[in-house]
Amino acid sequence: MKVATQAHADLRKLAELIDGIDIAMLTTHAADGSMVSRPLQTLEFDAGGELVFFTAADSHKVAELTENPDVNLAFADPGKQRFVSVRGSVRLDRDRETIDRLWSFAQKVFFPAGKDDPQLMVLRVRVRDAAWWDAADNFVARAIDFAQGLMSDEPSDLGEHGHLQGR
Repeated sequence: MKVATQAHADLRKLAELIDGIDIAMLTTHAADGSMVSRPLQTLEFDAGGELVFFTAADSHKVAELTENPDVNLAFADPGKQRFVSVRGSVRLDRDRETIDRLWSFAQKVFFPAGKDDPQLMVLRVRVRDAAWWDAADNFVARAIDFAQGLMSDEPSDLGEHGHLQGR
């Protein structure tokens, strides 16, 4: 994922938290009111505070997003015990400059006609806010903190968490 410098301190923190996590779970609202999640490769966190993905124009998510652009993105790095939940709103476009800049050969798996595939669309999520959890230390230290928490009346310190605002 390409990460641009963010102007806002909270967005800089979000960029730091999700840097290196290439796949996000995008959750949308289905027509029946239920929620649907699916994985998407995060291509960029741009300087305008938008997370950028590619999607297919004929996918169910595009129809869902047309009806309700509010989404959630979940990022997880279990190895680092880092988890981020982002709320935002989507806009879809076919911006040629963005497609040219973010295109990679691996995208041909999803878009066989390449950058000119008529199904290729850019999906942008404008960050409204985010919640994050980042465990402290290594696995052994976390296990000791967890065990101490089980034997104590006080909550254990299993790391940091916080809330960030978008633009």
